[in-house]
Amino acid sequence: MTENGETGEGRAASPISNAVAVLRCFTVDEPLLGVTEIAAQVGLHKSSVSRILSTLESEGLVERDEPTRRFRLGLGIIAVAGPLLADLDVRRVAYPVLRELGERTGETSALLLWNGHEAVSVEQIPSRHQVKHTTTLGTRYATGQSASVQVFLATEPPEKVREMLRSGVVQLPDTGEAALDAYAARLEEAEAKGYAVNYGETSPDEVGVASPVYDHRGDVVAAVLISAPHFRVSPERLAEICEACARAAADITRRLGGSAGGRAAAG
Repeated sequence: MTENGETGEGRAASPISNAVAVLRCFTVDEPLLGVTEIAAQVGLHKSSVSRILSTLESEGLVERDEPTRRFRLGLGIIAVAGPLLADLDVRRVAYPVLRELGERTGETSALLLWNGHEAVSVEQIPSRHQVKHTTTLGTRYATGQSASVQVFLATEPPEKVREMLRSGVVQLPDTGEAALDAYAARLEEAEAKGYAVNYGETSPDEVGVASPVYDHRGDVVAAVLISAPHFRVSPERLAEICEACARAAADITRRLGGSAGGRAAAG
């Protein structure tokens, strides 16, 4: 792209497109950037980038870090995005993704929220198959083996999880120290993989897979769940369902302004 804003094909880029391109250079991994770095990323001359940054700075959309003289996003971004963030309802945002997930997998897809000790079903797209697993909206899950419960517990402090299990607030068949250690390792694995699995543990006829949904603050605000009859889920198909579930949760996360991995990705 040339200094006057034309691409190599001679197509003029709009000033707004250039400004958006500059803003998109700032990421969680690179929150501070200099003019030269930004110019290299967007393909504009440094003088053009400087003018764009000056305009963005006057509107509070970027600000200068005085010690380094580099730029970062400004609080004005929040003012612009605030009305959207305030209006984002995870259920509304998730619905089209759940519908697509159900069509892709052929199984029941659902959205669950956490009330502090239970996963609660708030949305569901039933499977198109005659034999399927569905639950009424408002159904609560408080069993440690439940995929959705695993997703939420994986975000809680380990000692709090142990106390919830010992007290029976969240149910687990064995709450001995060895079992609690094994369960803690299971939660760590689920968090690392981005999904949790219940392969017939709470019901021999059902398989559940759940993945976390993050908001723009990096907090887990929901879980996407796929439920399917055990006879339809071979180990090979289980891997496909896990991938589809994680992809759907990541899609909802992006729509909420978050990034997959939440706080881990942010920090």
